[in-house]
Amino acid sequence: MNSLKIRRTAIAVAAAALLPFSLVACSDSGSDTKAAATAAAGDAAKTDESTPGGDSMTGEQPFGTACAGVPKEGAGSFDGMAKDPVATAASNNPALSTLVAAVKQAGLVDTLNNAKDVTVFAPTNDAFAKIPKADLDKVLADKAALTKILTYHVVGQKLTPKQLENGSFETLQKGMVTTTGSGESYKVNDTANVVCGNVKTANANVYIIDTVLMPK
Repeated sequence: MNSLKIRRTAIAVAAAALLPFSLVACSDSGSDTKAAATAAAGDAAKTDESTPGGDSMTGEQPFGTACAGVPKEGAGSFDGMAKDPVATAASNNPALSTLVAAVKQAGLVDTLNNAKDVTVFAPTNDAFAKIPKADLDKVLADKAALTKILTYHVVGQKLTPKQLENGSFETLQKGMVTTTGSGESYKVNDTANVVCGNVKTANANVYIIDTVLMPK
């Protein structure tokens, strides 16, 4: 009888000794779970945050080597251009000054700014510099020819990079442009390279290219 009491007492003591350790373990496990949940929520919040010049829903951002030259702040930055219609946005980008001058010469500023959901393949100053000066001056002096060339660079829908992988699109000039490529490497008409793509403006997607496109 005494031995039974001693055994029961020993079991009770052991149980009492183990109880605090069990509570601590449960508490630690709960803390770890809560911390993990908090971290996961933070990651989700970061994923949902929009980034400059991009689409928070699709995650698509401007890409290409020439994007590094875009100002980080102000009207000429990706954020700044996203607030303005396309002709105004282009006027704030120093690399597109020749294009902007040509658009003004052709009287197309309002046409482009008032267009809805378009894509503009925008040649850089260097792209225009590839054209012999005499030929360029001749085109700039011919409003009809200039309008034909400029409207050939505009497609009447917003094109995503995915659509450029193997596409054929009618332009405002009524001619067709073809696009090929993938990832961050695309060509237009097999002649022009996209050097800074998927740039957002208030009414357009812009793909800056290194060669002027010529309609047939």
